[in-house]
Parts: sequence; C-alpha cells; structure tokens
Amino acid sequence: MKDRFLMIHTTVLPEIFEKVIEVKELMKTGKIKEITEAVKIVGISRSTYYKYKDFVFTVTGSMNNHKVIVALTLDHEPGILSKILDKIAYYKGNILTINQEIPINNSANVNITFDISHLEIEFNKLLDEIKDMDHVVKLELVAMD
Repeated sequence: MKDRFLMIHTTVLPEIFEKVIEVKELMKTGKIKEITEAVKIVGISRSTYYKYKDFVFTVTGSMNNHKVIVALTLDHEPGILSKILDKIAYYKGNILTINQEIPINNSANVNITFDISHLEIEFNKLLDEIKDMDHVVKLELVAMD
C-alpha cells in the first residue's frame, strides 16, 4: 500500500496524537532539551512518542500557503535530482530550497523544501510518482506547514 496523508480534525482522533505534537513543540522551542523530560511533562511514554513522531504533523498558517520538506535518498546517478525537480515543477510545485549531501557509497541524501499551494496533483500522488522514479531509494515527508 502506498503512503497516504490525510488532514483530520483533532476532535475525532485519540488524544495521544496531540500529545506527540506537544512533545515535538516543546523540543522545537528549546524549552526542553531531553525527550525523557518532554514526554514526562506531556504524560506519554517514550515508546509511544517514538512510535508516532514521524507520522504526526500539524498544518499551520493559511490554507493557501503550504510548504513541505521531503527527505530523499538517491542513487548517485547523473540527472536524477534534476528529474525530480522537473516533476515537482511540472505539477506547479515551487522549489524553495535544496540541500544535497556529498554522495557516499553511491547514494546521496537530499532535502527539498517546496510550496504546494498551487499544486495541480494530489500531494500524495506526487510523492508516489517521485518514489516510483528510477534511482529513488527512499522518500520521507519531514514536515508540512
């Protein structure tokens, strides 16, 4: 099954997901330095936090201005990053930043931040198309704003 992302109102979700977001916010603001302390304050276990932390995000700001960060692991092949950027642009995604590491062991890690407010394809479908491209080893949604 392909990954899918849904926007769901918190009133229909178990409270645990909001608590995971609280921990992430405590850590992001720098008020709390250790995960152990943050989960204790919020009232969840470390294992619960780690189970959900990569799957729960908030959507903030205007509904017309969405920025996403995706992390990719790519084979070290000429032109693959260019093809990914072309695909994002083809569907009217606006590239904001690209951070590429030096390839090691024939693969490179790349983070791409782009605006999806004018995207002409469902975001999940775009991610699926990128994942299915040759030489894309891994794709993760890091954040959505």
